[in-house]
Amino acid sequence: MNVAPLITFFDSYVPLSDAEKDDLALRVKERKLKRKAFFLQEGQVCHHYGFVVSGCFKTYGVDAAGKEHNLQFAAENDWIVDISSFYADKPSKLFIETLEPSHILLIEKTDLLHFYKQYPKFVRYFKVIFENKFVEMQNRVLQNISSTAEERYLAFLEQYPRLSNRIPNLQIASYLGVTPEFLSKIRKDLARK
Repeated sequence: MNVAPLITFFDSYVPLSDAEKDDLALRVKERKLKRKAFFLQEGQVCHHYGFVVSGCFKTYGVDAAGKEHNLQFAAENDWIVDISSFYADKPSKLFIETLEPSHILLIEKTDLLHFYKQYPKFVRYFKVIFENKFVEMQNRVLQNISSTAEERYLAFLEQYPRLSNRIPNLQIASYLGVTPEFLSKIRKDLARK
């Protein structure tokens, strides 16, 4: 199994020692998923952090009427996890599903706790990951309550610059809280400017 993409990710913060790299190679698991496959479904407990080597995921919830509401996307060099379920060992209220065939590296909770204890720099790594995701979610909530649909679309393009051509319009519209038709109108209006 090739954990090089994960090592490169961690090395971008603080280089790993040979012992840390070897331990990662022993404990990290690999998973390949087809398009429309689930990493996590509502009601399951999230037992892994997933590092995206290739592919694209969406995290979403489903309301009482059965409508999907996309919360975030993750592609190469990003992480997928339901933090609440992972740390509380409680059933998830979310789905995490592939939008493309995907390849991920998994770190199980017990292994993550091992890394925290054995190699304190992993506490810093995951603190940064968690803080970055928290900032993303705060910005998203603020945008949803105070920005126009056009402003939310522009923020989406800024946050996910490489995904606008990879993610179907229906999924982007769900993320923005608009219809696909309204998203098309926003795009046309922006193209005219």
